Amino acid sequence: MLKLRLKRFGRKKLACYRIVIMESTSRRDGKPIKEVGLYNPITDHIKLNTEEILVALKNGVKPTKTVFNLLVKSNILEGKA
Repeated sequence: MLKLRLKRFGRKKLACYRIVIMESTSRRDGKPIKEVGLYNPITDHIKLNTEEILVALKNGVKPTKTVFNLLVKSNILEGKA
């Protein structure tokens, strides 16, 4: 099953995350199928490729809880954040 989830990168205690499409059974920092966004929790900066995310969601890719909340915060999806 494919999921929209976070992939960690950056320095120790200064993490940033890439929003990626990955197989749900692969490692957190494994090779993604496609990178569709960036999230920096320190500065609260969110950069998303909305077209690719919407296509992926229509094709059955499930977001994790955290990614779902980021999509709601960015007004891409509707729901409770």
